[in-house]
Amino acid sequence: MQRRLLVHDHSSNDERPVYVVGSFNDWQPGQEEYRMEPTERPGYFRLELDLAPGTEWVEYKYTRGGWDGVELDEQGGYVPNRRKIIGQQWRHTDHVSRWAGEHYVFPTELLPKIEIIDEEFAIPQLIRTRRIAALLPHDYYESDKRYPVLYLQDGQNLFEDTAPFGSWGVDKRLARLSSRQQGDIIIVAIDHAEAQRMSEFTPSFSTILGRGEGKKYVRFLADTLKPYVDQHFRTLPDPPNTGIGGSSLGGLVSIYAGLMYPEVYDKFMIFSPSLWVTPELPWELIDLTNEFDGRIYLYGGAAESATMVEHLERFRDQLLAQPGAAEVKVLLEIDPLGQHNEARWGQEFPRAIEWLFFDHQ
Repeated sequence: MQRRLLVHDHSSNDERPVYVVGSFNDWQPGQEEYRMEPTERPGYFRLELDLAPGTEWVEYKYTRGGWDGVELDEQGGYVPNRRKIIGQQWRHTDHVSRWAGEHYVFPTELLPKIEIIDEEFAIPQLIRTRRIAALLPHDYYESDKRYPVLYLQDGQNLFEDTAPFGSWGVDKRLARLSSRQQGDIIIVAIDHAEAQRMSEFTPSFSTILGRGEGKKYVRFLADTLKPYVDQHFRTLPDPPNTGIGGSSLGGLVSIYAGLMYPEVYDKFMIFSPSLWVTPELPWELIDLTNEFDGRIYLYGGAAESATMVEHLERFRDQLLAQPGAAEVKVLLEIDPLGQHNEARWGQEFPRAIEWLFFDHQ
């Protein structure tokens, strides 16, 4: 039983071959019999798909050979499996916006201005110093506008191409967001503490890792760093325009900071948080008040660990069960193929920014 697939590739200058993968080949990417042929129309590829007799439906995706080249949406985020019912004369055309692994195209003139606030910003609560950077909108000095602020952990991995574990590419992704009028935001990137990272990012109550210095660290963010940023930059300092976020242990401490200071943060960007450190948060220690009605964007990949999705779902359910959480909005995004790395978190960043700060529904 033959059915024709046609895909239109909207991306630019990607010369890798296009394949289809799905329920019909046990989701094995890059098989030559499922390699699509380019058509006479630039950017279009087709395949006559042989299906077993009696097939009623198929699920599938497009790739550039492997899962590291899977199709993405316009913002670089995960695309759910495509599902089609098989009809008598089945001809179908799909469209792909971008691919994983391709060069990230962005308008250079819209890149944010990166300013190092201080190479050794004092953290009196921990008697340490830290590099802290601000990513300002590209036209920050040509306007008198005020901006929302997002405080992100692990600053070393956010915008530097030479980051040892890879980069989120926040600067380039902000440039693309700016091209869609969604880049009016200040990102404050706080470097982690190297050898003390685990201790600083571990909450100060009993956890699998013991008691960390998290309480002192989140006090620094709320009581020292935020007042400094609000004094030296044109910010919108109220909670609806203030967010906090991070990934892995940085995501865990961001949860801790956000729930300890609901009067400061209304927006949480939490990627792959290390909830295994404390699967059951002691809610009685956390000042979640009836006044908190913010937004929480949760993301995790099922390929990160056997418990990532379970922990995220439990956290969401526990959070929404709190008496003060009636107005809290939580968006949980799960990538069935998502792995634990900076590249994947960078792909999720634009979607989270849009939903947290620019979706006014």
